[in-house]
Amino acid sequence: MRFSLKLALVLVLVLCVSLLYASVQGDAKKGKESFTNKCSTCHGEKGEGKPVIEKMFGVKMRPLSSKQVLSKGDEQLKKNILQGNGKMNPVKLTDSELADILAYIHSLAPVKK
Repeated sequence: MRFSLKLALVLVLVLCVSLLYASVQGDAKKGKESFTNKCSTCHGEKGEGKPVIEKMFGVKMRPLSSKQVLSKGDEQLKKNILQGNGKMNPVKLTDSELADILAYIHSLAPVKK
């Protein structure tokens, strides 16, 4: 009986950690939907940036899949999204939407060979 109780406790613990890890990592598919709704107007469907927006605001937008953008790390990207960056206005997102958008942005990175 003790073994069964310990096994059940370990399984519950593993399940909780798995769910927590999944929620922190985000879902790129959901992130694509949120990105399309909240970010693509300026950043384009795949984060490539839009020349019209660059010209209108007098800025140079780096592709979100670029080394320069992704090397900032998630904490800096979160800050830029939530607080704004340069002429980019802050974006209101839930924690899960933010995690999903970050997962989508990471999915845009070129595949390393």
